[in-house]
Amino acid sequence: MKAGLEDILCRMPPYMLAARIKKKVNNTKNKDMSRTNFDQLLQAGCHFGHLRRKWNPAMAPYIFMERKGIHIIDLHKTVAKVDEAAEALKQIAKQGKRILFVATKKQAKDVVAEKAASVNMPYVIERWPGGMLTNFPTIRKAVKKMTNIDKLMNDGTFANLSKRELLQVTRQRAKLEKNLGSIADLTRLPSALFVVDVMKEAIAVKEAKRLGIPVFAMIDTNSNPRDIDFVIPANDDAKDSIEVVLTACCAAIAEGLEERKVEKADEKAAAEQTEETARAPKKARKEEPKAEAEDTKEDTNEEA
Repeated sequence: MKAGLEDILCRMPPYMLAARIKKKVNNTKNKDMSRTNFDQLLQAGCHFGHLRRKWNPAMAPYIFMERKGIHIIDLHKTVAKVDEAAEALKQIAKQGKRILFVATKKQAKDVVAEKAASVNMPYVIERWPGGMLTNFPTIRKAVKKMTNIDKLMNDGTFANLSKRELLQVTRQRAKLEKNLGSIADLTRLPSALFVVDVMKEAIAVKEAKRLGIPVFAMIDTNSNPRDIDFVIPANDDAKDSIEVVLTACCAAIAEGLEERKVEKADEKAAAEQTEETARAPKKARKEEPKAEAEDTKEDTNEEA
């Protein structure tokens, strides 16, 4: 069999052989450069869609086939879309901008909280507060209120309160922490939104679209991808599936943040070097009159 293949390759015209080798090299490069691969996504169950009767026709380009009444997602397209989204997220992080992760469904909460916290990005895993983006100043006031309560507790101001009043304040603080604690560092509107399950987070997507904030989302076969800027066709119900996609995206964000640090360090070093170069001529000018004065003094002493 191997000998037969060698004979075929020997008889093949040079241009065809070159094209074949080039294609193989490109495929290998793409495989090496991809942040995820087909087998990894398959093992995580990213290919499982919803029942045929629940499908959204707009998802047709991302569906590979139907099996036993369930749609199967084309994982080759998922790999390409994950790479595309990851590269865009990397560029956003590199510019020092913030990405807000949103996932309020039970199976996604822990994964999103862990991955977003690992790259120091804000996230919402409890109920989405209506108007969080479109009415952002009001949300900031609530966050400031939580910070003020912390300050007053540390100052000992609440020591004079009765038990009942202190309990009310503590409960209020706990409620604010639960809903807004993860976005306490978000001082301005995020530059991008990453959503798991656009049907459940429809309000968040609408608010982002209204403000022109780009949306990255994991889209299942029952969802509408038309309002999403960066579509990642994948199973958005399985924990493993969500984890695989988020791991790839967060790795890209971490790379972007690291590159930003390196660039800042290089800029700082360059600025210091420029300052030193600028100081050198001034120092030389100051030293010249001193040298002249010393020469004049020596000449005077010799004459005397």
